[in-house]
Amino acid sequence: MAKTNLEALKQKISTFPRKDLIHRPTPLRRLDRLTKELGGPEIWIKRDDLTGLAFGGNKSRKLEFIIPDALSQGTDTIITWASVQSNWCMQTATAARRVGLRPILLLFKTSDQAADYDGNLLLDFILGADIRIREAEKGKIVSEEYVQEVLEEVVDEVKKSGHKPYVVSVGGSMPGWSMDKPLGAIAYAEAFVEMLDQTRSADARITHVIHATGSGATQAGLIVGAKAAHDRTQVIGISVSEGKGMLVPIVQKICLDTEKALTIDLGIEPSDIIVLDEYVKEGYGIINKETAEAIRMLFTTEGIVLDPVYTGKAMAALIDLVRKDYFRKDQGLLFFHTGGTPALFPYREALVKLLGGELSR
Repeated sequence: MAKTNLEALKQKISTFPRKDLIHRPTPLRRLDRLTKELGGPEIWIKRDDLTGLAFGGNKSRKLEFIIPDALSQGTDTIITWASVQSNWCMQTATAARRVGLRPILLLFKTSDQAADYDGNLLLDFILGADIRIREAEKGKIVSEEYVQEVLEEVVDEVKKSGHKPYVVSVGGSMPGWSMDKPLGAIAYAEAFVEMLDQTRSADARITHVIHATGSGATQAGLIVGAKAAHDRTQVIGISVSEGKGMLVPIVQKICLDTEKALTIDLGIEPSDIIVLDEYVKEGYGIINKETAEAIRMLFTTEGIVLDPVYTGKAMAALIDLVRKDYFRKDQGLLFFHTGGTPALFPYREALVKLLGGELSR
């Protein structure tokens, strides 16, 4: 990969305003015990759960670019939506409070989890976010089309009360509403560059990056970063929600929007986008035995905690793929830990049951 490609990409990203919210670079670590346990290729982890904003996570990177965009528009209120235990919503509320904005969160029940003050929802409450909980289709990420009517009502209400709202889509992914550029994906193009710098220094020969993919911006940014740097690393998104037939076009659109925003022409095609959807299982936010066992395996081997909605499913996929010889033993895997760990606790009963235990009453 030519150094000039990396430097050019860094320069383009540096032209976007940012708010310093996180610790960079996030740690890179080799997972020696997990690698030995699985007997497969060398496995590394990028700890984007340690970004430092609240409990950390990939959304913090995105918000470093989104918050300045909101402030530049003179907003005093930020509005977004997702599921009840959304790390995106909690991180957005945290970043909003950090810069003096009022957060309004539209939280949708997408699983049978009770909407108790626990996990991310507890943190939303402590932050003093304006929380509005509604029902939604089980096992699905809440789409923009699904929430459009209620969003328009809330925006109208905020404007009538004399405030100026900034509306950003779930995950900070798709341009639209108040955000006209894919700022979340741009943040992850930068994250890929950061990862390359670290893996070079550590002499880690990474051939595949594996991560959980939901609303699409993280995967799009990583793909754009790899393509722009002329790096051959394959980015594999493990879907936590939709089938690849729906996700691939979403990721491609965000990639193309990111190319346009960065004024680069990479010609990213659907064939460049790898989404594995067989690990969605029962649906978004619904934990299964494989996910529970993956959470236990990484915790007991490496002392690293995953969440049950995103990273637990992605790690379960990585483990299964290694066991099925999807990768050669001489290849190198990097797992992007995208955070979300507060959501672990509302799933305690299901986790204990799936792992063969029983909670005392």
